[in-house]
Amino acid sequence: MEAVATILLRIALALAFLSAVADRFGLWGKPGSPGVSWGNMTQFNAYVAKLNWFLPTAVIPLTGWAATAAELLLGLGLLIGWQLRWVSLASALLLLSFGLAMLLALGPKAPLDYSVFTASCAAFLLFALQKAQ
Repeated sequence: MEAVATILLRIALALAFLSAVADRFGLWGKPGSPGVSWGNMTQFNAYVAKLNWFLPTAVIPLTGWAATAAELLLGLGLLIGWQLRWVSLASALLLLSFGLAMLLALGPKAPLDYSVFTASCAAFLLFALQKAQ
């Protein structure tokens, strides 16, 4: 049963990452469409700037692209099971950093509504379930 739970958890986390990336490239629709958070990288980077208010404006696009690349690579890594222990840990830490940034910039409702801390804990659990190699 643990193996089934692990596979389902990997798929759920991977799809969450990949869905967010798809949103930034407009694959879920244009900005303002129902169910679309950003719709393009410009809108996403405006959100990145809001969360990372302490960063210089010049580094916001790089930060947005770095987050996007990390989510894409981690999503694919979770999906295929590559270096699962370390991909799980990196996923947990990335999600925790997102949750903390949301908490500090927007207050507690946003990370709780989007279950960011739950997803982070799920990724930490996935990490813990992997045998050290």
